[in-house]
Amino acid sequence: MTVIHTPVAGSAAAAGYAELAARFGPVFERIAEGALRRDLDRELPFEPVRWLNAERFGALRVPVSHGGFGASLETMVRLLVDLAAADPNVAHLYRSHIGFVEALRWEAAGVRERWYGRAAAGETVGNASTEKGGNALGSVATRLIRDDGGYRIEGEKFYSTGTIFAEWTMVTAGLDSGEDRHFAIVRTNQPGVEILDDWDGFGQKLTGTGTTRFRGARVEAGDVFPRRLEATHQSAVFQLVLLSVLAGIARASRDEAASIVRSRTRTFNTGSGALFREDPLILQVVGRIGAKAFAAEAAVVAAAREIDAALEERDFVRANVAVDNAQVVVPELALGAAQQLFEATGASSVSTAKGLDRHWRNAQTVATHNPAAFKARQLGDHLVNGTVPVGLNAIGEARQA
Repeated sequence: MTVIHTPVAGSAAAAGYAELAARFGPVFERIAEGALRRDLDRELPFEPVRWLNAERFGALRVPVSHGGFGASLETMVRLLVDLAAADPNVAHLYRSHIGFVEALRWEAAGVRERWYGRAAAGETVGNASTEKGGNALGSVATRLIRDDGGYRIEGEKFYSTGTIFAEWTMVTAGLDSGEDRHFAIVRTNQPGVEILDDWDGFGQKLTGTGTTRFRGARVEAGDVFPRRLEATHQSAVFQLVLLSVLAGIARASRDEAASIVRSRTRTFNTGSGALFREDPLILQVVGRIGAKAFAAEAAVVAAAREIDAALEERDFVRANVAVDNAQVVVPELALGAAQQLFEATGASSVSTAKGLDRHWRNAQTVATHNPAAFKARQLGDHLVNGTVPVGLNAIGEARQA
C-alpha cells in the first residue's frame, strides 16, 4: 500500500527577504572579514558555522508552525547568494541540511515534528551519500543492518560535505534485506563514526568534503527513510544551492574587480594612460563582470521562483526543468566573471597573499558537481521530444558493454 502524506503548507507569517537579511546580514559581514585568511591558512569555518547556527540559519525553510522562518525558496536563495559572496565555502556546507529540510515536507507528521524541531533549535545535517569508487551505478556498498529494534550502519563515504560541522549526517545506504537507496540520519558524535578532513580539491577547500567512516554506528529505526518520488524536488534544491554559491562567487568577483580598479594608481603606456578607474577599456571589463554577476543571480532567483510555484502544484518536472535551465548558464557566467577579474587588474593581482584566484578555483570546483553538458542534453531532449528530465540523480561505475 502506498501512503501519501500531506505536505506542510506555507504560512502567511513567513519571513521575507528584508527581515531575514537584517537578521543574517551582520553575520555575513563577519564571515566575509575572515574569508581570505581562512582560505590562505586552510582553516575550517567552525566559528562562522556556530554564528549562523546561533541565529538558526538552518531553520530558513522550516515552517513557522514548527518554529522556523517559513521562507520561500526564492528568499532562501537570495540569502544564500549573499552568504556565498561573503564565503562560498560556508554557503556550500549547508547544502545537505537544506536538502534534508526540503525532503521533510513529504514525511509523516511525527517525522516532521521531530526533525523540524531539531532544525529550529539550530541542529544541522551533513552529507554522506557518495562512495569513492567500486559501486555500480545506482547502487551503494554502505549497509544498514537490523539490530535491537534499530540499525547498525557499516560503510565508507567520500565527499561528505558539511558533516564535520554537523550534529547529524544523511547517509545513503542499502538494507541488509537487499533493498537499496535508503537515507539514514546518523548522529555524528557517537562511537563508530569517524570524520576525516582529507578533502584535497583545489577549490571549496573548507567545506569538510572528505571521508566519513561508519563502523557499527547506531541508527534509530525512525531515522531511516526510503527514497521517494518526491525526492526529485529535493534533488532540484540540491542543485539550486550550488547555483546560488556560483552566483555569490560571481558577485564577489565583481566587487573585487570594482574595488581594485577604483584604488589602482599604476597603469600601462599601451592603455589610455589614465587611471584605471577612468580607462574606458578597463571600465568595460568591469562592466562585463558585473553583467555576468547580475545574470547569474537573476537566473538562480528565477529558478527558485519556478520551483516555489512547482511545489504548490506538485509539478516535479517543472522544478527540474527550471534548475536545468539555470545549470546550463550559471557556471559559465560565474567562471567568466572570476576569469575576467584578472583582465581588470595588473600582475600584482596574482600574489598569493591577495587570494584572488580563490574565486575561479571555487567556481570551477562547484561547477564540476553537475556537468552542464548533461543538463543541456537533458533540457534539449525535453524541449524537442517531451522527455521527462531525470530527477533522482545517482553516480557509480559505468556499465560495461
